[in-house]
Amino acid sequence: MKVLAAMSGGVDSAVAAARAVDAGHDVTGVHLALNRSRGTLRTGARGCCTIEDAMDARRTADLIGIPFYVWDFSDRFAEAVVDDFVAEYAAGRTPNPCLRCNERIKFAALLDKAIALGFDAVCTGHYALVRTDGEGRRELHRASDEAKDQSYVLGVLTAGQLSHAMFPLGTTPSKAIVRAEAERRGFRVASKPDSHDICFIPDGDTRGWLAERVGSAPGPVVDTSGAEVGRHEGAHAYTVGQRRGLSLTRPAPDGRPRFVLEVKPASNTVVVGPREALAVGELRGSRWSWTGAEPAREFRCAVQVRAHADPVPATARIADDAVVVRPDEPILGLAPGQSAVLYDGTRVLGQVTVDRTVGVPALA
Repeated sequence: MKVLAAMSGGVDSAVAAARAVDAGHDVTGVHLALNRSRGTLRTGARGCCTIEDAMDARRTADLIGIPFYVWDFSDRFAEAVVDDFVAEYAAGRTPNPCLRCNERIKFAALLDKAIALGFDAVCTGHYALVRTDGEGRRELHRASDEAKDQSYVLGVLTAGQLSHAMFPLGTTPSKAIVRAEAERRGFRVASKPDSHDICFIPDGDTRGWLAERVGSAPGPVVDTSGAEVGRHEGAHAYTVGQRRGLSLTRPAPDGRPRFVLEVKPASNTVVVGPREALAVGELRGSRWSWTGAEPAREFRCAVQVRAHADPVPATARIADDAVVVRPDEPILGLAPGQSAVLYDGTRVLGQVTVDRTVGVPALA
């Protein structure tokens, strides 16, 4: 096939591109320039969009012997990922920018351009598996290395996008094997640290970065009775389930820790309470997608609400305007804006962005 390899400048995408060549495909490498912020153009930035990353990707492509280009997707990225991130936090929600990037950039904007240019597939360094069922339909599954599995952030892929996706690292038992292979191939990125934090916030100060864009308006921190127990400098800095940095001035009567239960942007209020009040017995969302055929109106599944969270057995129901998921046991600290990815064993069924949660009366 004619394959476009997305090369971030890291070890995973480097080895994935090399394996695609070894498999006999006609491979072209591309690095996505996603952010024009000056903070991402210096050594020491914490994300995956620095100028050094682009140079690392180019050196790797030269070693592999494939053509290489840099495509500027910064405007699309700013609108589809960064602006969305700011708007979600301003609305008191907790977004996942990596998942949105996969949905709107790597497997939408990039894939659309690749297909328009005659490529058959986009290859990335994600740890996930694509399998074909008995009827020839492609399915997305967890990677062999569960510790590195990235199927959660790929849960937004549609069946059409999955048909053009290639993940050469999915069957690799461990990241150590990938690094050793990169070393054998002579890649300078073999020992390069993994990127972490949010790529467009290079210094890792999410609270300060958001304050510059949505402002910092002081407001009350209240308990579940409505009594003020502290003051905050900006509600955007808080998310459901947070325990530290709550700026409380009054301890709980029972002396136990408090957690953020809700963020109310309209009144600029943060609500805190005991850990058991975080228990969620139902979640629902109006934005969902299926990674394959739409399942039955009601079905059993496992729900995962964070990239490395344990999946929880659940029952899901497709209503007229929402997908409703009821886990068999409560999920703690689930916030609106998070994505709930649904699985059948190792297979990804699809995902729903959480709009609303319902607590567990006996525990709340």
